[in-house]
Amino acid sequence: MSFTIRKATPQDVPLILQFIRDLAEFERLLDQVTATEELIRSALFGSPPLAEALIGEMEGHPAGFALFFHNFSTFLGKPGLYVEDVYVDPAYRGRGLGRAFFLHLAALARERGCGRMEWAVLDWNERAITFYRNLGARPLEDWTLFRLDEEALKAL
Repeated sequence: MSFTIRKATPQDVPLILQFIRDLAEFERLLDQVTATEELIRSALFGSPPLAEALIGEMEGHPAGFALFFHNFSTFLGKPGLYVEDVYVDPAYRGRGLGRAFFLHLAALARERGCGRMEWAVLDWNERAITFYRNLGARPLEDWTLFRLDEEALKAL
């Protein structure tokens, strides 16, 4: 089965939001999705865009997406590429699209002079953890992720 990866367009916003919902359902976090088409459109295609997205298609059918943005490493003095989400529809899994997304993102990171590429994974998602290890990625055991959610930001 052949697949392609292309840059998302504004016409893809409803599809991207559906993929976000599908991913959230898989991660048991659907109740946390408050994104709307308007918010996604503004984030990806506003001025300036806050993030970028890729669409993976298999034989002309949308099969998944990747969403990423740049961060910066003060230690390296270089940008990094942060992968917020990669999702492949269950009907298309196991055919190489997930790997193709990461190869595409790694090439993009190198092309843009990034010193690293990072992402987070839920600790129970053993299939994804194995996949990432097979790519050559390693977990950062000595770092703990912290978050201030919207309510905490208001309170602060």
